[in-house]
Amino acid sequence: MTGQPALARRLGTLDAVSIGLASMIGAGIFAVFAPASEAAGSGLLIGLAIAASVAVCNAVSSAQLAAQYPTSGGTYAFGRERLGEWPGFLAGWSFVVGKTASCAAMAMAFAAYAVPAEWQKGAAVTAILLLTAANSFGVTRTVCLARVLVGAVLGVLALVLIIGWVEVGRTGGMPGGAFAEGLFGSLSGALLDHGWYGVLQSAGLLFFAFAGYARIATLGEEVRDPARTIPRAIILALSGTLVLYAAIAALALAVLGPERLAASVQPISDLVATSGAHWAIPVVAIGAALASLGALLALIAGVGRTGLAMARNGDLPRGLATVHPKYLVPRRAEFALAAAASAMILLTDLRGAIGFSSFGVLLYYFITNLSAWTQDPAHRRYPRVLPVLGAIGCLALVVTLPIESIATGLLTLLAGVTGRVLVGRIRRTAS
Repeated sequence: MTGQPALARRLGTLDAVSIGLASMIGAGIFAVFAPASEAAGSGLLIGLAIAASVAVCNAVSSAQLAAQYPTSGGTYAFGRERLGEWPGFLAGWSFVVGKTASCAAMAMAFAAYAVPAEWQKGAAVTAILLLTAANSFGVTRTVCLARVLVGAVLGVLALVLIIGWVEVGRTGGMPGGAFAEGLFGSLSGALLDHGWYGVLQSAGLLFFAFAGYARIATLGEEVRDPARTIPRAIILALSGTLVLYAAIAALALAVLGPERLAASVQPISDLVATSGAHWAIPVVAIGAALASLGALLALIAGVGRTGLAMARNGDLPRGLATVHPKYLVPRRAEFALAAAASAMILLTDLRGAIGFSSFGVLLYYFITNLSAWTQDPAHRRYPRVLPVLGAIGCLALVVTLPIESIATGLLTLLAGVTGRVLVGRIRRTAS
């Protein structure tokens, strides 16, 4: 909007990596393994490998697009530049609604670990409102808080890994089975019990936990030397997350087994309890709460910037394009997100929010890959086949999500398209 102050370029590589890690090493690692194991059993690790492969393709597409277009909005902006207004709108709308669901999921995961059941709804809404307020005082404060939260969570997860490996070494494997079978599962057994559909569904659910690198791209207007910083930060954050998730998933299967893991409400807590380290359960609960808060903090920052970009172009109410003159953040967009996420907390549960979020984010990355595929050789940093594989992977994971997640996602997309068409007609009539 004319006359609005611009966002300030204050973030370096370490800052951007901190935002990415806070987004990815969030509540997903404490919550998503249970529904993924329910879908795939011992094929969970196969699903994790598929989700990681799709995430890598999406990450390199995001990195090279962000290097060419260092602006707020991520694939909303990339899609408009490379494919046109409608693909850009679909990407932005999918991201905003999908990540609003992620905000609700992070807040509910925080509350599940932090407070008794009867207080969880209120605690989740309170967490969203407080972190939105923290975001509203500037992106550098957001990054500092994200760094503290990420450091604490990494310390807790390192403790979990040590406890788990000690248990595996003591018992020689998971209860009731050989360690190798518990760790890797039997490919033929997993496919026989759950089929490729179950394995792909687990991959779609696990993708929820990897999607945080998009937050780095959405901060394009606030990163110093974005053509160099954003690609490097995306690759560093995703690589570290992949290694950590693989290690935790393998241990959870080895110690708990697929059936107990699928039925677990707090799988990481159950992992340390089964290992005999009951003293560590409160530590894990604190780590899960902090991880959820870190992911929620980064989500609010990223979705707020995409909302800002969409409002600038009239795809969301233009009032959301306001940037605070002192703190240089899109306060209105962030508080609108907080209100929507709070409402979602009252209407859904954690697993429903994860599925809905995965639907929106996978469609967002489908458009990311299509946009990257159209880039000219001068701006292409990675093989052109990667966006093709990423686009195919996104579609494959979308269609195997739980049917209720697909149905809700399609209805939400239809609502967004209908709203844009009606607003366009009203503006043309008024002019």
